[in-house]
Amino acid sequence: MNKKKQSIRIKIISMGNTEVGKSCIIKRYCEKRFVHKYLATIGIDYGVTKVSVNDRDVKVNIFDMAGHPIFYEVRNEFYRDTQGVVLVYDVTNRASFEALESWLSEMKAEIGNPSDMDNIVFIVCANKTDQKRQVEESDGRLWADAKGFHYFETSAQTGEGVNEMFQTMFESVLAAVENGGKRQPLGTQLGYTREQAEAIQRLKAARDNHERLGLTNGASKDEINKAFRRLSVLLHPDKSVAPGSEEAFKILVAARTALLKGSR
Repeated sequence: MNKKKQSIRIKIISMGNTEVGKSCIIKRYCEKRFVHKYLATIGIDYGVTKVSVNDRDVKVNIFDMAGHPIFYEVRNEFYRDTQGVVLVYDVTNRASFEALESWLSEMKAEIGNPSDMDNIVFIVCANKTDQKRQVEESDGRLWADAKGFHYFETSAQTGEGVNEMFQTMFESVLAAVENGGKRQPLGTQLGYTREQAEAIQRLKAARDNHERLGLTNGASKDEINKAFRRLSVLLHPDKSVAPGSEEAFKILVAARTALLKGSR
């Protein structure tokens, strides 16, 4: 009989705004129960669980990061050497979704070598799907696809999606460990390219029309039209199945029109 492979230890952290359900998701997975009245995490909560993944014993160290800004000085000590991140937002609170970028920026600033982010397994966890939502699945999935992250919809209360999300996390981290610490690139999941997802995200989130078209101030008419043509090929609703393509294309047309009016 073949002996079981040597067990390994991995480090997982949770990130996201306060009250998005990070602690409840972890408790649902580890203890198979939901706590209705849960005190906000103070600083860092730490737990250990053992799982079996592909005939390997895996000891998982989970660091549940407090979401309140006052605990930044506590959180920043725990980002280094992380192999997996559960990035959580609350589908009933759009601000928690919009804060995901700032959470990534905080982590990137603290891990020392920003390129290490490329080898960390990220799972975007859209939580509280059992309640009336402000963030549609297509918005969350598109954001995750643009980053190359896994995406799961979960409910800590009902347990929906929680086991599957953690199983994917453990399998993906183990695969990276066995690949010398290199994470395998993740493609989009709905029949569109990451370039399309990134373009839609930029058009919807940009601060001005130059940024929407990827141009600098003072761009010429030729540069404006060239940028428009490139993006229109990506995003025309007749050619793109990415969620948000139609809205992004309308933003693109309006941005070009405004820039051409202001150019010489």
